[in-house]
Amino acid sequence: MARERALAVAPEARVEVQVGRLDPAWRLAPCSRVAAFAPPGVPAAGRTRVGLRCEQGPKAWKVTVPVAVALWQAAPVLRQALPAGTTLEAAHLMEAEVDLGSGREPPWPAARLLGRQLQRPLEAGEAVRPADLRARQWFAAGEVVQVVAEGEGWRITTAGQALSPGLEGQWARVRTEGGRVLTGQPVGERLMRVAP
Repeated sequence: MARERALAVAPEARVEVQVGRLDPAWRLAPCSRVAAFAPPGVPAAGRTRVGLRCEQGPKAWKVTVPVAVALWQAAPVLRQALPAGTTLEAAHLMEAEVDLGSGREPPWPAARLLGRQLQRPLEAGEAVRPADLRARQWFAAGEVVQVVAEGEGWRITTAGQALSPGLEGQWARVRTEGGRVLTGQPVGERLMRVAP
């Protein structure tokens, strides 16, 4: 099943669509009203598919057509080629038009990139995407960690000892002073958030 990607598209984004061809072996009945639809589980951009169905004709039919959807929008790219391990600074970035749908994930805005380290080398002009960055380690196993649970109108905090490293985007475990083991998401320096 294809993973859905949420793309934040600006109103000034430029969209380019290249429609593929129907299989010439298909023998579709004539249709006076064809409707397009998005098949479930397909991405909205990049190489994808659009569904077509006959809504008014002698025989109902439904097919999918390959399409390539490019969403061009200004995003930060690298001014020059950089090796893995480089800590990104404002001087490394410039704005250029980028196809948001060309990678597995959309590029991040500059504010989220500054101070992050590259996981792999990137070429000049490449947009920086989340997979290109090293995960931050917010705490090490054995460190004292603040654990937070919050909801609408309330917030609970406690302290505990990390049983595993707190890596960004991964689950971590913390043992509280009372001996309870909590699992949550590392979100900052010696800080873990748990679901209420």
